[in-house]
Amino acid sequence: MFSIGRLHLITDSRPGREPLAVVEAALSVAGPELVVQVRVEDDVDDRTAYELAVAVAARCAAVGASCLVNDRLHLALAIGAAGGHVGARDLPVHAARRVLGPTAVLGATARDPETGAAAVAAGASYLGVGPCHATSTKNGLPTPIGPEGVRRVASAVPVPVIAIGGVTPDRIPALLAAGAYGVAVVGAVSSAADPARATADLLAALTAPPPPAPRDRGPFPGPTPREGSPVYRRGAGAAGW
Repeated sequence: MFSIGRLHLITDSRPGREPLAVVEAALSVAGPELVVQVRVEDDVDDRTAYELAVAVAARCAAVGASCLVNDRLHLALAIGAAGGHVGARDLPVHAARRVLGPTAVLGATARDPETGAAAVAAGASYLGVGPCHATSTKNGLPTPIGPEGVRRVASAVPVPVIAIGGVTPDRIPALLAAGAYGVAVVGAVSSAADPARATADLLAALTAPPPPAPRDRGPFPGPTPREGSPVYRRGAGAAGW
């Protein structure tokens, strides 16, 4: 299966933000485990976007991390990025694949199984699925689909699913259990008082072992056996992209 990092950081270029400083902080913790997606606001000119992308790509290359460019695929080609990501209102996936070539990483946005399957058939390497939860980092987003929406898409496609939208460390286990391979974040890192610590917390949640699967203790006629009793010991056993 195609493989890429499980934690994606999308740059936040809104006024007052410092995307490059946030990327540097995240890379200092995550190194090659991080994928940085360069995304800028629609009103940012290409020269400014290019300069940010060049700076991000250089920092990613220094630690072996991957750099993608969202929406503006000509910039992905110009800076030699690993690939790009297209949303619902960007180039169609088949056209984006033609632009980037057969070997580049190409992500596509989906929120239902049909759209996801069509994107994969058109050449998507992975899917960004969401928004999973409510988020304020991007305007005009549709209703959150929750972990169950992620499950529906993940079960329909053979490529990694990256959950996005309102992702926090405490929400990651449910998203992974639903079939997500990884997560993409904006505000969880860029709005954090300590972006490096926020990155570490997200990575820890992504790599933590899943909780033990409960075993059937059988039909107990009374209350749950107390810890330390022979019956308790007999019944207490327990057992990405």
